[in-house]
Amino acid sequence: MFQAEREIDRITEWTKQWFADNGPRAKAVIGISGGKDSSVCAALLVRALGTERVVAVLMPDGEQPDIPDSHRLVEHLGLKAMTINIGATTEALKKTLSEQVALSEDTRINIPPRIRMTTLYAVAQSAEGGGRVCNTCNLSEDYIGYSTKYGDAAGDFSLLSDLTVGEVLKVGEALGLPAELVHKTPSDGLSGKSDEDKIGFTYAVLDRYIREGVCEDEEIRKKIDRMHLLNLHKLRTIPGYRQG
Repeated sequence: MFQAEREIDRITEWTKQWFADNGPRAKAVIGISGGKDSSVCAALLVRALGTERVVAVLMPDGEQPDIPDSHRLVEHLGLKAMTINIGATTEALKKTLSEQVALSEDTRINIPPRIRMTTLYAVAQSAEGGGRVCNTCNLSEDYIGYSTKYGDAAGDFSLLSDLTVGEVLKVGEALGLPAELVHKTPSDGLSGKSDEDKIGFTYAVLDRYIREGVCEDEEIRKKIDRMHLLNLHKLRTIPGYRQG
């Protein structure tokens, strides 16, 4: 049975060791959306490294209605945060691309996450002592590829990649994070739809299939399997030709 308190302790110790091995003076750089994943990751980083070594970056895309959630999280954790509005960059890139390419809707949706990751790496590389970027994706999202390749799917280390959505929620509750952030309806913040509306099934159904191999709806099971296979390229290292 999943024990949130035990996992919090284990993740905290793993994080301390990872930084000892990969950046003893480095700061953890994390994008804060105000949703459950970034909230839980930020809280875990504070436990492992302290507030002075966690760099919180808020990256609204122009006007973003839920940005107060991000502010609430950093205040709750006692973090200093920087706000870098990517709106102008997003629009400039879309405009330039549109002059040469007919952008699909998915392409437009994925541009901001990639700009956000570029921003996080710029902040990390410029940080005193260096920075390491936190990947905030969870196991459920990774399993079906519900992330942007080289966007939110990137990072130097990951804290939630072995936790399902349901398990992340339990960790968030055990960490004492505000309930409205932990249980905020998951969405990409870009398409106007919730995650579950877009994927066509609930995370509860997906989590059970991942952990128990059980999915009572055969069509949904086939869809999950299809999404998993199609998106494995997001989880694997870049394949490369090797001389025989």
